[in-house]
Amino acid sequence: MDNLFILKKIVSFFVEPLGFTLLLLFMGIFALYRGRVSKAKLYLSFTFIFILLFSYPPFSNILVNNLEYVYPKFDEKDANISYIHVLGNANNDDMTQPISSMLSEASMKRVVEGVLIHKKYPNTKLIFTGYAGETDLANAQANAALARALGVDEKDMIINPAPKDTKEEVLFAKSIVGEKPFVVVSSASHLLRVIKLYKDQGLDPFPAPTDYKKRNIESYLMKPDMESFKNSQVAIHEYIGLLWAAFVH
Repeated sequence: MDNLFILKKIVSFFVEPLGFTLLLLFMGIFALYRGRVSKAKLYLSFTFIFILLFSYPPFSNILVNNLEYVYPKFDEKDANISYIHVLGNANNDDMTQPISSMLSEASMKRVVEGVLIHKKYPNTKLIFTGYAGETDLANAQANAALARALGVDEKDMIINPAPKDTKEEVLFAKSIVGEKPFVVVSSASHLLRVIKLYKDQGLDPFPAPTDYKKRNIESYLMKPDMESFKNSQVAIHEYIGLLWAAFVH
């Protein structure tokens, strides 16, 4: 892996909610052991505040809502669509599990949405991208396995397990689609960044959002929960990605 990719992963971890709160917690404990009680109280107090904030449903909703409703759900188009690019996410490589269990929730929803669109446009080809990460099975291959199980013919799939991030996925898809109309499928919170990267390459795909995280909030008197913390994590990751894309080319 190149140094820039590794640097991006390290920086994003410590800026995202989980890494950020762990860092504050470590600083608080370290200050406590050094006898700096005032600083320890400050760091630990901020740790508590940020955990509470990121896991508070209304706050989490604000973060994801600003990303997810930029593009509406995909409707049938008059265009002669040729390709459907399904972006990668994550999976495990435990072959004792069914493929439905090996994929992350985001991957599962992206593949299903891609296959549903493919069935509406049977002459299209599905493009699957995404590397293996820390597993022995590339996400592109895992996603294609699910599509295959859902009835997609092998000849209707293009699989590339090499791209490590969204920009590399976009560059590969560009080399395939050329000037032909195509659809890009990804999580709703991810699509703003994806479409920006495509437009930077001179392309304007039809967006197909899925995997929505926004929840129906009926009251502000709600207890913090892990689902909201995870949604905040997803949203902050995307905001960092947008900043990275704006300043690093």
